[in-house]
Amino acid sequence: MARRPNLVFILADDLGYADLGCYGGRPAASGAPFATCSPALDGMAREGLRFTQGYANSSVCSPTRFALMTGRWQHRLRGGADEPIRSNARGNPSLGLPPSHPTLPSLLRDAGYATALVGKWHLGYPPHFGPLKSGYQEFFGALSGGMDYFTHRDTAGNHDLYENESEVHRKGYLTDLISDRAVEFIRRKFKNPFLLSVHYNAPHWPWLTREDEAESKRIEKIYHFDGGSVVTYLTMIRQMDEGIGRILKALRAAKVDRDTLVVFTSDNGGERFSDTWPLVGKKMDLLEGGIRVPYIVRWPAKVKSGRHRPGGDHHGLGGNVPRCRRRDAAPGLSAGRRKPTLGAE
Repeated sequence: MARRPNLVFILADDLGYADLGCYGGRPAASGAPFATCSPALDGMAREGLRFTQGYANSSVCSPTRFALMTGRWQHRLRGGADEPIRSNARGNPSLGLPPSHPTLPSLLRDAGYATALVGKWHLGYPPHFGPLKSGYQEFFGALSGGMDYFTHRDTAGNHDLYENESEVHRKGYLTDLISDRAVEFIRRKFKNPFLLSVHYNAPHWPWLTREDEAESKRIEKIYHFDGGSVVTYLTMIRQMDEGIGRILKALRAAKVDRDTLVVFTSDNGGERFSDTWPLVGKKMDLLEGGIRVPYIVRWPAKVKSGRHRPGGDHHGLGGNVPRCRRRDAAPGLSAGRRKPTLGAE
């Protein structure tokens, strides 16, 4: 029997449509010391399929994540109506992804896949909700929507770094910690089919690169209204891209890259320093700039290299990304507990 494909789903946070080099990014015009902020993702686009009309299911964080996890219209669930779920919702029994609801990770787990989320959850807080309650077997990352890259504290000042269901303290730049754990998971689990969700906080505020720990100590609120620049923002993307390059390299080293579907996109449109040209609007807007996002797919065994095409919503990840057949993407997936996807609703 042929090996079942792996799935690596990489999600950026508040990335603009035109930030990446393969979408026309112009870092040199902003004074950045590099020609592109995304060499690894540019290479992934050359080796795979780049969508030019990929749409997030919402213009803000949590609702998109409800849709991605369930393949359904987010407002079918109470938590999906909060835009987004805020840190003061800790302990709220209503605002979150119900553990009883089927998800992409729960369906793949039940089909024999190893499942892990590395990075941002933002779908409700313990004790009622959490990644391990919704199909992931491993979790390392943050439960909330935004956090400082060095102190790992959220908007309310709560320390918010967890391993599985336990709070942990780690030194380091959050983007690098996420990349490190993703690479470690691949090295450990490559012999069996796996789902690895890599949900970066970058390039969400606060505007901090790997070199900006002193700025992290200066700011009082991570909203960071009094800092940042286009060059800082682009460097944050560049450092996320370095981590993505390491993930792709780990797949090649494990000799599983040909049979691994890698998807990259953003949860919504860009924010303050992002480039959404030629689109109008940004995050929180239901204009093109708030919902049209970069969307790249690489799967050497099934997707021809160097292609681009219009796209569709990425709400239906479990069923139609990238317009592939379910029996190709996840053979053996049981339909017994599956809810109707958006297209069927």
